[in-house]
Amino acid sequence: MDKIKVLVVDDHPIVREGICALLAVVGDMAVVAEAANGSEAIDTVRELQPDVVLMDIAMPIMGGLEATRRICREFPKTKVLILTQYDDKEYVLPVIEAGASGFVSKAAASSELILGIRSVYRGDSYLSPPAAKLLVEGYRYKIGSRVGKDPYDQLTDRERDVLKLMADGHTNQEIADILVISRKTVEGHKTNLMAKLDIHNRTELVKYALRKGIITV
Repeated sequence: MDKIKVLVVDDHPIVREGICALLAVVGDMAVVAEAANGSEAIDTVRELQPDVVLMDIAMPIMGGLEATRRICREFPKTKVLILTQYDDKEYVLPVIEAGASGFVSKAAASSELILGIRSVYRGDSYLSPPAAKLLVEGYRYKIGSRVGKDPYDQLTDRERDVLKLMADGHTNQEIADILVISRKTVEGHKTNLMAKLDIHNRTELVKYALRKGIITV
């Protein structure tokens, strides 16, 4: 029987090692490669054409949201299963809209991850129960906020801080130093705010900030 070919994408080597060790003892799965960011993931999918990509969200260079969007568009036979510590509704809905076939929290049991991989490989969707609940809540919130409301109003105060600093040209590490938070947290806020604003790169973000008067030339 052919094994399910899995690509593990996470910027923390110790996390990748743990996942690989877990899947190594699962008879119907084989980890064919690892990647440390979304850009590497896309290149690896292009080269190896894995069946399933286990994708983190907040990563340097290219985050999981943009990588998921591009993989699902360019390589539709490869399924993306999100595996992340970010399990609130602001993250669940955007990654599903980006084309991911499922969502599993890193806090879930290993059996749930294995079930998720098998499910998306078969062509089904898989959401861990907490994520399924959050997806419904997030969808209701999004529908309710569409009519007559500015997406900017959905941003938290910290997301607005990150938006301004990004538009001013600061790097993720500089933003982390200024706001006294971790770079990982900055990347999470960045992913979140860009999803809420439906903005996909820094150039668009700067143009948006100029239109809104957040920054001036």
